[in-house]
Amino acid sequence: MKHTLAVLVENKSGVLSRVASLFSRRGYNIDSLAVGVTEDPDISRITIVVHGDDHVLEQVTKQLNKLIDVIKVSDIGGDEAVERELALIKVSADANTRGEIIQIANIFRARIVDVASKSMTVEVTGDESKIQAIEKLLRQFGIKELVRTGKIAMVRGSKKV
Repeated sequence: MKHTLAVLVENKSGVLSRVASLFSRRGYNIDSLAVGVTEDPDISRITIVVHGDDHVLEQVTKQLNKLIDVIKVSDIGGDEAVERELALIKVSADANTRGEIIQIANIFRARIVDVASKSMTVEVTGDESKIQAIEKLLRQFGIKELVRTGKIAMVRGSKKV
C-alpha cells in the first residue's frame, strides 16, 4: 500500500539529506519525493510517497519525528487530499504526427511547451493515472525523454497539515 507523507521541516541545509538517509538506513524505498518552501520561508514541506503496510508507516513516522529539524509528520493519502504530479514528455514529431500529438495534449488539458524540427515537448499535470495514460498514448510516437516531479499533495478544505 502506498502512503503519502507530508513532513514539515525547518528550512536548513542538510535536512533533506538526513530525512532521505533515514529511509536508506531502514531499507525503505522512497517511491516519490518532492520538496519546497512553504508560505513561511523558515519551513519547508517534504512530500514523500512510501510503499508499505501500516507497520512500515508507523516506524517511518516514529523515526521522522525523532529528527531534530522535523516539525510535523502527517499521512495525507486518500480521498481527503488533492494530489498532483507534473511531467514533461519529449516525443519524436514530424509534420505528419504533430497534429495528432496536439490533439492528445488537448484531450488531457496538457500544453505544448517546446517545438523543434524533430520533437515536441508536452507538459501535463494531474494525478498518477492521468500522467500514465498520456505517457502510454505518446509512446507510439517515440518518447525521447521524460521527467516527472513526483507527487505533491495537500489536505482538502480548510484543514491544514
